[in-house]
Amino acid sequence: MQVFKFGGASVKDADSVQNIVTVLKKTGYTNKLVVISAMGKTTNALEEVINAYFDDKVSISEAIKKSNIYHTQIISSLFPEEHAVFEVIKTLFEDLENFLKRNKSPNYDFVYDQVICFGELISTKIISAYLTQSGIKNNWLDARELIKTNTNYRDAQVHWETTQKAIQKNINTEELSITQGFIASDQNNFTTTLGREGSDYTGAIFAYCLNADKVIIWKDVPGVLNGDPRVFKNTKLLQRISYNEAIEMAFYGASIIHPKTLQPLQRKEIPLYVKSFLTPESPGTFIGKGIQLDPMVSCFILKKDQILISLSSIDFSFIMEDNISDIFNLLHIYKMKVTMMQNSAISFSVCVENKFNNLEPLLKKLRAIYKVRWNEGVTLLTARHASSNEINVLLHGRTILLKQENRTVTQYVLKE
Repeated sequence: MQVFKFGGASVKDADSVQNIVTVLKKTGYTNKLVVISAMGKTTNALEEVINAYFDDKVSISEAIKKSNIYHTQIISSLFPEEHAVFEVIKTLFEDLENFLKRNKSPNYDFVYDQVICFGELISTKIISAYLTQSGIKNNWLDARELIKTNTNYRDAQVHWETTQKAIQKNINTEELSITQGFIASDQNNFTTTLGREGSDYTGAIFAYCLNADKVIIWKDVPGVLNGDPRVFKNTKLLQRISYNEAIEMAFYGASIIHPKTLQPLQRKEIPLYVKSFLTPESPGTFIGKGIQLDPMVSCFILKKDQILISLSSIDFSFIMEDNISDIFNLLHIYKMKVTMMQNSAISFSVCVENKFNNLEPLLKKLRAIYKVRWNEGVTLLTARHASSNEINVLLHGRTILLKQENRTVTQYVLKE
């Protein structure tokens, strides 16, 4: 049993959908579960629909129409006019419109999850139909009926026992199954999501529950590189990485792998491969237990649009454990992802990612207790196994707001 995951770039147009058939024919398509993301930039397009719903209702129809046209163009290139998939996709868009008309909840995160899931539902319906048309028999599965979570919309936590029972009961591991990444449901069967870019995590959930032999994440790059080629020059392919190394890279912000993906795989020692869907025969990157980084090169991760918050006590008293506990409780309440922290006797600094636009209410709470300074739009640079010369080149012309260093990792919060 193998789990494949194809992201949005691998299903962005008709040619990409046809390429999935090519990949499956080259790798075999029995004993497979294939997890698929929304097509191209569909998630961004549906976020426009959500924002229109809350801020500009007259533009909802136009925002939905734009996404509908995009998908219709793809299926028009793949199927004859009379194919049933046209009606299937039409019905899904009607379901989306009907939800927005009848919804009474003012909860942004709840509405977000009920709307955003249509991207994955539409893409998997199209791909399942195209595989069937291409002579590849497959089972379409609704991931929301299999992966069960709590009600923490937009960043839901998996109920593992319930999920494992549902997956093992409903999936035939000897056949080919097609399902969605990113989406799940709560105990009331409302849609939840696993966090942005959570399709990789979906693949790991299925692999864990099915005791898969391997997971392959198909990307538009040859594998995991030692830096983002859009940012860093002369990047190198990492051929082999340990789970621990990959988890560290993911935690610090390497976009190639979702941070949650590796933990369930590591627990059952299921190997993970990151490969190119353009050259499926290439080896890509292998991630497994207890292996050395190969080649042993410096790795660099850049995260932009971070926020550096610096706190100090109003009366110059020490920042002690109880203060830090209270601070982290507030960071949790306002869903701030911590990417770096540092404390001294009378101050505490934390670099966070404001994924849910909760900065203002957080600062209001903090200002009631501490002196607060903050910088928005800063960049977090993380260097692993890097030499001082390499780091100096990257720091040239930038203002360092905060630095932290241990044996293998050096981090800088930078003002551009």
